[in-house]
Amino acid sequence: MICTWEGNKDLERKLQSHEFQHLLINDGQKTLLIKPKVAEINIEKLIFLLPGEFTELNSRKIRRYSCSNISANLIQNGSSFQGTLVEFSATSLHIKVQSSPPQTFQWLNNESPATLVLSNQAEAIYSTECNILKQSCGQHMRSIVLAPTSDRIFKFKPKKHRSTRNRLKPSPSINFRHPLTKGWIDLDVDDISGSGLSVTENVKDSTLLPGMIIQDLALVFANSDSLRCKAQVVYRIPPEDSSLQDTVKCGIAFLDMKIEEQTRLLGMLYQAENKHSYLSNRVDLDSLWKFFFDSGFIYPEKYLHLKSNKNTFKNTYRTLYEKKPNIARHFVYQSNGNILAHMSMVRFYNNAWLVQHHASRKTETRRGGLTVLSNASRYANDTYHLYSAHLDFLFCYFRSNNRFPRRIFGGATKYIDDPKGCSIDSFAYFHFNKSFNESWQSANHWSFNSTNTEDLQELKRFIDYSSGGLMIPALDLDSICQNESQLFREYRELGMVREQHLFSIKVKGTLKAVIVLNLSESFLNMSDLTNCFKIIVIDSVGLTREILFLMLSILCVKFGLDKIPALLYPSNIAEEMAIPIEKIYNLWILNMQHMDRYFDFCEKVIPGFGITPS
Repeated sequence: MICTWEGNKDLERKLQSHEFQHLLINDGQKTLLIKPKVAEINIEKLIFLLPGEFTELNSRKIRRYSCSNISANLIQNGSSFQGTLVEFSATSLHIKVQSSPPQTFQWLNNESPATLVLSNQAEAIYSTECNILKQSCGQHMRSIVLAPTSDRIFKFKPKKHRSTRNRLKPSPSINFRHPLTKGWIDLDVDDISGSGLSVTENVKDSTLLPGMIIQDLALVFANSDSLRCKAQVVYRIPPEDSSLQDTVKCGIAFLDMKIEEQTRLLGMLYQAENKHSYLSNRVDLDSLWKFFFDSGFIYPEKYLHLKSNKNTFKNTYRTLYEKKPNIARHFVYQSNGNILAHMSMVRFYNNAWLVQHHASRKTETRRGGLTVLSNASRYANDTYHLYSAHLDFLFCYFRSNNRFPRRIFGGATKYIDDPKGCSIDSFAYFHFNKSFNESWQSANHWSFNSTNTEDLQELKRFIDYSSGGLMIPALDLDSICQNESQLFREYRELGMVREQHLFSIKVKGTLKAVIVLNLSESFLNMSDLTNCFKIIVIDSVGLTREILFLMLSILCVKFGLDKIPALLYPSNIAEEMAIPIEKIYNLWILNMQHMDRYFDFCEKVIPGFGITPS
């Protein structure tokens, strides 16, 4: 065996004053004592002839792993001690820290818990509350052994309705470079859901610490397809099966994942549960067009609205369904290519997704329609904690005479009974045609300008008073500059229009109304509710239909519009202003933090709602 010295400082003197006795080799679990024959020892190398036997001095139950270049920060009662991680096992950590005057190690209390934060050169990779098991007696540098106080962490708010765990066959595997040892880890997956997975480790070789962050975890399937994500170990517990006591079960939560990869994963999981369920699969547009007619979703009045722009409509849906962009999701229940039910979602605001196009063939059972609604709800529940999903809110528009959404969305709002958790606001709907019946001079006390920060604050106070709902945060009415956001740039990269402009109507400086102009690709929503004026009247005193229509006409000229849908809030203002309306639309918004209550209600009215039937 040939060895080299780790350092050669003052080595020549040491070789003259010391003599070799034996080798001690520690592999992290066992310490071996070996007495070889010395062939040569000099300042460059050591050469030994190994014997055929050795002595095992001790054996640990759990292996320790040596570490390098991992910074440690031990915090207790406001004191912080900096150092490095020396080694760790699955149940303890050995660090070396130093004190800097006026610090003293007397500030460390062995009987109180402390917080340990480990980091590499870039960012924190592990943190935990721990107990101090023992420490050395150095004045300026000490070795400290710590034990985590818990075998699990709670990264997210606990859910009553958790993601469905699936045991796939064949099982996928995970591999990643361990953040503390820098070595490669490869483990088989026990079960997996849209929000995380579990694996089994051998107790004595375990390396997964609850709280440890894995920057780049690869999830590899049997066909060599793989997905990558940022993840975190969230628990390490004994197995339920008593015959597997030499193993430990570890849970890993997904912290972030490219949204297209999350969609691929959930698509595989939903189809593993139900072969008829598809998520954002490739859809034949002719089949989709036929389905919309057969299901009654496109009725004669709506078809007349679409007919003159049929090519525009098809181009929009070709982008959404064939390019499969990150801004759109669709859920399909089909058999042998025959679409039986459908629902879609589009990211229309920065952190809010519009749910629309829920339809099923009337000749089929209710299963398909309920399945796509369930899958869309489960998708939201699986992904809203991911930053890349940009999913803080779900929203949709429905009419009160539409029985199913009134029962589900209206019922959920009453059940949750908290407008900051789930809200409904009613809008009067009409089509506005550009006209100038009044001259600007007749409105000489009125002003019409881009909305400013003070106007938004007043708008928020009005919505909080009149509704108390979620309109402000969900519809991006809490900030002015939206058109350069990442979302709008993504629309433009797809060759699609997406803009939002805010304008304020005032009289003598008093805010009367805010007009929100949303511009998007025609028929992104079939009722064009994504391409319309949204008029929020804060104070109707003195604001007449003529003044309002004059302002709308000015915007039509500015943006090259002739006829455009308009939504007016509060809805009773239409009657007050004698504005003829076509219908009332209810805007339903759900805060994702209240998904448990939403699922509670849905399962009351639809037994087994959260479970995809096979």
